[in-house]
Order: sequence, then structure tokens, then C-alpha cells
Amino acid sequence: MTAVSIVLDVAFHAGRGSTVPAGDIADRLGEARRGIEPVLQALSRAGILGSTRGPKGGYRLGRAARDISLKEVVSAVLNPDAGDDDTQPEPPSPLQKAVILPLWEEQEKTVLDSLAGQTVAELLRRAAVAGLRRPTPEALNFAI
Repeated sequence: MTAVSIVLDVAFHAGRGSTVPAGDIADRLGEARRGIEPVLQALSRAGILGSTRGPKGGYRLGRAARDISLKEVVSAVLNPDAGDDDTQPEPPSPLQKAVILPLWEEQEKTVLDSLAGQTVAELLRRAAVAGLRRPTPEALNFAI
């Protein structure tokens, strides 16, 4: 949820044109900057966010909002090191191994499948329907 909130905040306040400082994102989300930094890094590594360093630095969308699925956002933070070592520790209890772990895996798959068809652009539309106005208008972007 934090990752989705961060990406929506960046899309809402900066889009692809300008950057949003990490401190501003943290303040709006009511989080500590140090707490969201690993999420910002994972989203940047996944190419969902782009970043600029320095005093006027911050974060922007790495691609158009319509091209970023919510499944991608969640997957970037669920498995930030996917490919490095995808093994998980063995559950300590036979009940956890036989019942709880498969249940959570099923639920995770269901949620990710649902998020696959939703994009950041859809969240921006929901914000507009809710009457929220973006502080900076998104630059015109034509795709033919």
C-alpha cells in the first residue's frame, strides 16, 4: 500500500515533467523519510520511478502513468531482490507450512492478478473524480 501511495503521490504532484522531493512525499503520506527510502529505491530500481540527485532532486514517474500497472508497483517491493536469491525460510510449524503458507500464496496471487489490470492512470482518474486537483498540469502526451 505504501508503494502504491508513493507512486500515486509522485504521479499526482509531478507526473513525468518535474520531480517531487522524498521529504515532501513522506510528509504527505505521514511517514518518516527514512521509512520510505527503501521503497523509493526499489521503485527506482524497477524503473517505475526515475530520480534526480542534488538539492533540486526528487522523484518522477519512470514511464507514462498508463504504462505502469499496480501489479508492477507491488511486485517491485514484494520481491525487490527477485533473481538474487528467491528462497524463503522454511516455516517453523507443520500447520504453517501445510495451511498458512499456501493460503497466503493464494491470496497474494489473487491480489496481484486483480492489480494487473489497473494502472496509475486509473488512480489519477479516481483522484479527479473525487474532486482532487493536481498542482501542476500534466504535459500533453500524444500517442499515435
